[in-house]
Amino acid sequence: MIGYIKGNLLNGENGTVLLETNGVGYEIICSASVYVKLLENGGGEVYTYTSVRDDGIFLYGFSDLKEKNLFLKLISVSGVGPKMGITVLSNMNLAKITAAIATSDVKTLSSIKGLGKKTAERIVLELREKMDEERLAEEASETTIIADSVNDDALTALMGLGFTKAECV
Repeated sequence: MIGYIKGNLLNGENGTVLLETNGVGYEIICSASVYVKLLENGGGEVYTYTSVRDDGIFLYGFSDLKEKNLFLKLISVSGVGPKMGITVLSNMNLAKITAAIATSDVKTLSSIKGLGKKTAERIVLELREKMDEERLAEEASETTIIADSVNDDALTALMGLGFTKAECV
């Protein structure tokens, strides 16, 4: 499986790029964010997902691992294939997609061309819990960082008032 490619852009049209690395050209179907970035810079790096089907092997490209991981979650939903996953990522930013899933906003998801109401409902149903767990983990991590920062500030203030570190802890 090819997971990452860095190279020069040889060609790009209709959301697909031809990226050359060490004399080999890889045709990659990209999300809108990585497509624009590659066109502007004349190349760059792409995280990829390899799809093997009866009619061929396809590479899908993403700007970072968060985008790729959301794509993998989307295609894990019954009825959502790689093409639809790329379409969703190309029409909405990651924050808006995860917020729509977490808040069960089927209307926002179904506004994407080609994504019907039933499929949007299925995405929300199957991914909402996963999104909630990730958000809680991120919030807990941020809270710990903030608490540590506040504790450090309090310790510094008390020591500035003449208390020893042992007395403050």
